[in-house]
Amino acid sequence: MASSELIKKLEETIENIPDFPIPGIHFKDICPIFLQPKLYEEVIADLASFSRGKVDVVCGIESRGYLFGIAIAVALDVPFVLIRKAGKLPPPFIGEKYDLEYGSAEIEMKTGHIKQGQRVLIHDDLLATGGTTEAAAKLVSKQGAIPSQFSFLINLKDLNGKERLKTFQTEVYSVLEY
Repeated sequence: MASSELIKKLEETIENIPDFPIPGIHFKDICPIFLQPKLYEEVIADLASFSRGKVDVVCGIESRGYLFGIAIAVALDVPFVLIRKAGKLPPPFIGEKYDLEYGSAEIEMKTGHIKQGQRVLIHDDLLATGGTTEAAAKLVSKQGAIPSQFSFLINLKDLNGKERLKTFQTEVYSVLEY
């Protein structure tokens, strides 16, 4: 959906940092996008167009999922719900554990912020292996809502996160793929 012009602007703006945070990793630094308000607005417009009329709520995954997720929700005129790392929310909340390459992690969300049957967009800045996003979708499902879409600024396609999300039989969109 993203225009070739938007993709070009983003590719010229996002900085590639070699060997960060460890050797062999090519980190995609999205921070320069925030130095260009008009470019940020274009990204939000593109992400919102993917979901317009298809979702009732946007959930953003801590913390970089908030950077775009809140603005997407505002553009769609729907509520925004935080999905946070464990231990950051006051009760009542529910959690979901998931495996990382080395160890495990847990994310949580407040109960009652999404309703049974609501269509939910789950947004994060980056799709890698899909573990965190999968856990977020399970949190949404536990509350009787429907993870109806996933969106990302960037999909690292070689890490197969999109494949992992196919179990939810829903739309997956990223502005950029590397």
